[in-house]
Amino acid sequence: MTVATIVAAGGVVWRPAAGGGTEVLIVHRPKYDDWSFPKGKLHDGEASAEGALREVAEETGLRCTLGPELPTCHYRDRMGRPKTVRYWAMRPVAGRFEPNAEVDEVRWRRLEEAARELTYDDDRRLLDHLVAALPES
Repeated sequence: MTVATIVAAGGVVWRPAAGGGTEVLIVHRPKYDDWSFPKGKLHDGEASAEGALREVAEETGLRCTLGPELPTCHYRDRMGRPKTVRYWAMRPVAGRFEPNAEVDEVRWRRLEEAARELTYDDDRRLLDHLVAALPES
C-alpha cells in the first residue's frame, strides 16, 4: 500500500531587528513541544502560496506579504508518513499574536538565537536560505 505524501506550506516571517540585522518569528507548538516556523497542511485545491499565507495567519495572527520561495523540505512526520513543506520568506504587515489551539507562544529572535532555539535541522537550514534571499540593506 502506498502512503500519500502530506503536502503543507508555511513561512519564515522576518523583520529588520532594532539596531541592525534580522529577526525571524518562531512558534511553539505545545502538542509537539517544539519550536519551528509556522506551517500546515493545504486544503483541497488550495495553492501552496495561498496555504502558506493562511497557515501563518492562523498560527500567528499576522497577515503577511509573500517574498521569495525558500527550499522545500522533505521528511517523514511523527507517524512515519512522507511530508513535503514549501516555504516562503514573508514580511508581516498587520495583526498580532493570540495563543490558539496549535501555537501557545511566539518569539521574535535574531538569526543566531533562532538557530539555537529551533528544534529541527531543516528549519535551521532555512535560515541560511532566508539570508541569501533577503534584500541588501
